[in-house]
Amino acid sequence: MMGKSLSMDLRARALSAVDGGMSRRAAARRFGVSISSVIRWDAARRLTGTFSPRKQGGDTRSRQLEAHHALVMELFEEQRDQSLDELRARLAEHGVVASTSALSRFFQRHDLTRKKKPVTQSSRTGPT
Repeated sequence: MMGKSLSMDLRARALSAVDGGMSRRAAARRFGVSISSVIRWDAARRLTGTFSPRKQGGDTRSRQLEAHHALVMELFEEQRDQSLDELRARLAEHGVVASTSALSRFFQRHDLTRKKKPVTQSSRTGPT
């Protein structure tokens, strides 16, 4: 389970104490947060102008594979019935490192099916 971000009010009060002349370490002790948190909040405020929490969780590596979208699609279209592992190996030949699960998520994101056999109509007499 992922942790919850500390409130903006707490962050603002700690940084206000820092602005008032208190050291970041002393502010961390006073407000009961880690020293590294106050240091990071202050650094983020100086760098970006905001100290709000960043987005948590989610897929953080998709953009690496999305950067090679054209190559993935080209290799996929050349041989549509290849397995994900075969596609992963072909991408590695071109210097693109990707896991089979990353490729699976790539195809799901783009609503591409890799079904090898076309859907056949159900048989009344037996399994197909």
